[in-house]
Amino acid sequence: MAYDAEDTKRRIFVAATAEFAEHGLAGARVDRIAAAAKANKQAIYLYYGGKEKLFAAVLRAKLEEIHTAITIDPDAVADSVGQIFDWHQQHPELIRLLLWEALETCDDGIDASEPERRAAYREKVCGLADSVAPHLPEQERVRAAQDLLFTILGLIAWNFAVPGMCRMMLDEESDRAAMARRREAVIAAARRLTAASPVTP
Repeated sequence: MAYDAEDTKRRIFVAATAEFAEHGLAGARVDRIAAAAKANKQAIYLYYGGKEKLFAAVLRAKLEEIHTAITIDPDAVADSVGQIFDWHQQHPELIRLLLWEALETCDDGIDASEPERRAAYREKVCGLADSVAPHLPEQERVRAAQDLLFTILGLIAWNFAVPGMCRMMLDEESDRAAMARRREAVIAAARRLTAASPVTP
């Protein structure tokens, strides 16, 4: 059977995503990734250049995945929020990866992928800006849209960052019940946020 480089890279990527989500960058082990991927460690270094670069590639790909999968409809932000919530529920690894990144990398706050990630966020913001605060000057519209987007993403992400706390604080019997309740609450909050017009400074 011929060696399939693309399949090997895919298996490494899948194994690395699970390993980094569970153990973070510092706790992840290349030998565990290789074993889970049924590949040798040399292939990881060949295709990805080492553990740090592999972590960055995994995070970048997961962010691109949600960026491609989810469009924020400026005329139906609350519906979009429900879709984003559902995506995170189906892909809990992204929040874990972002938390590990915050804990373990980027001491100066800037890394090689930052310009690309800023551009992706700008694209989402530009789609919101005109509908969020049409009565404000352009720069203030953009700032209002930035604050709205970050606030909404925070409302969504915290549920998946601390599911146990969510279950206990809401006094629900299961994570599933707590998440179903939180989904409706976050959508309602997004609806109220988008209905409220920012005050002109």
